[in-house]
Amino acid sequence: MKKFINDPHQYVEDYLKGILSAYGDLYSLSEENARALCLKNPVPGKVAIVTGGGSGHLPLFLGYVGDGLADACAVGNVFASPSCFAMVEAAKAVETGAGVLYLYGNYGGDRMNFDMAAEELADDGIEAAQVWCNDDVASASKENAENRRGVAGILFVYKCAGAAAKRMLPLREVTRIAQKANDNIRSMCVAMSACTLPEVGKPSFVIGEEEMEIGMGIHGEPGVERGKIATADEVAEILTSRILADMDYPAGSRVAVLVNLLGSTALEEGYIIYGKVADILREKGLEPVRVLVGEYSTSMEMAGLGLSIMKLDEELESLLADEAYSPFVKFDKNWG
Repeated sequence: MKKFINDPHQYVEDYLKGILSAYGDLYSLSEENARALCLKNPVPGKVAIVTGGGSGHLPLFLGYVGDGLADACAVGNVFASPSCFAMVEAAKAVETGAGVLYLYGNYGGDRMNFDMAAEELADDGIEAAQVWCNDDVASASKENAENRRGVAGILFVYKCAGAAAKRMLPLREVTRIAQKANDNIRSMCVAMSACTLPEVGKPSFVIGEEEMEIGMGIHGEPGVERGKIATADEVAEILTSRILADMDYPAGSRVAVLVNLLGSTALEEGYIIYGKVADILREKGLEPVRVLVGEYSTSMEMAGLGLSIMKLDEELESLLADEAYSPFVKFDKNWG
């Protein structure tokens, strides 16, 4: 293991210290829980969006705490769910009377803890709704989509829900928009190497030198097939075809596209992939109108990438266009 760390068991505390040192004008930790990172000065009367998840995925999850995005994040250990207590305290730190939307990825530990957190908020008289993102088409069949994992497509859900909350829409509407955004996103990943968790000190799995795995999850969950490394165009064909086969994208549809790099894939390679993806989409009569290429949800130093495609309508496209900011991602009115 070669990493710039101190004590592997202090990994989360050490990087949180660095983030607060860099962005202390924007962020603080809850006085009640040091794993609840919150925006300072929450807006009175605005729905509070609270996310959470395991570390090792920056800028997901806490990197999307910002203006026009989420308001707080419960931080877990590497690849592990945050505690219910952190989720509750994150919400209480930023809730200002309009209720809370818990927005997170579809993983068992997160589901269980957010459920308990929502119940505890309700006991305290705080209304809490939940949307869990399940955009990974490789993780379950279309018929069992409720069991699919959440991967990088959640970025578009943060963007739409955050814009709706900033427009001061009520909790019911912010929740509806978040669910609608999620329902229109499909994603799939490919990986060529594993990553090493600091507390473990060795790769979490092994892929052969000349192999790649199609459909691998961001924690190293098995994909749908393993084979020889393909060309960038072939990988783009595989990912795009499987995503488009999973949902109806009528000719003329406008789409948002994300090519997400998992940690040690060069940005140039992401653009090579996107160039072919764009060709395929346009050949099918689809128009990419909002495009992101870069590291938006990583898996430590895993070599690989994911593709997310979001089908847009007038409402979703308008919400995506709103400006938003965090230290990790910036959306001006002309982004993408």
